[in-house]
Amino acid sequence: MGHNHHHGDPSEIGEKRLWWAVGANMLLTIAQIVGGLISGSLSLVADALHNFSDAASLLIALVAIRIGRKPPDKFKTFGYKRAETIAALINLVTLVIIGLYLCYEAIMRFITPEPIAGWTIVIVASIALIVDVFTALLTYSQSKTSMNIKAAFLHNVTDALASVGVIVAGTLIVLYGWVWTDAAMTLLIAGYVLNQGFTTLPKVIHLLMEGTPEHIDINEVIKALEEQKGVQNAHHVHIWQLDEQRNALEAHIVISGDADMDTVKVSIKAMLH
Repeated sequence: MGHNHHHGDPSEIGEKRLWWAVGANMLLTIAQIVGGLISGSLSLVADALHNFSDAASLLIALVAIRIGRKPPDKFKTFGYKRAETIAALINLVTLVIIGLYLCYEAIMRFITPEPIAGWTIVIVASIALIVDVFTALLTYSQSKTSMNIKAAFLHNVTDALASVGVIVAGTLIVLYGWVWTDAAMTLLIAGYVLNQGFTTLPKVIHLLMEGTPEHIDINEVIKALEEQKGVQNAHHVHIWQLDEQRNALEAHIVISGDADMDTVKVSIKAMLH
């Protein structure tokens, strides 16, 4: 049996908002790459790479939402809703790979420092910050109810923070000539990216592995089942999440000889809901 939670369907997200966010991130990526190459800033190029991943993550989220709307068929009897969870997994794995790459590049910059134009960094990163905040706001409300959108939202939030860091690094280079702050800020950005990825990944994997929802104690459910009138025994109990809004239960229920099966089923379903 399935149980719907009334938290709002993430598939009903305003797709126009996501398309705006994709377009903004693509334009920003081009601007940051040009700015990074002109200024020689690794942190700006790193931010550009992350922005490109933002656009990709939003595109994946959009595709997953559309697939998730497909009704159940003989090939996918539970429907296609988990496409959004798979999209979240892809986006989070990408986030971790980017974080590791940025760590490597930052360490190499510490070993072989390069000249950097501070003012170019500050100007381009300031524009990036405005765009990052804009795109994060577009996905914020839906990120509360969808792992898919949350993964895309996290991409945008980390980019906004990265832009702040790049502005700080550029300012320090302008004022004091501290070129090393560019690589240091890149490491901080990478650390935050990795933290977000590794924190959210286990939740996505738990859902894909059909794990028991975190807020449900299966032993309490079995006890409650066996306390129902007419129930002798409950075994072979499985509880899992079909998606982020729907939990499912499968169980073998042994009823007493004088109990009416339909009456028992109705009372069990009411109790479980």
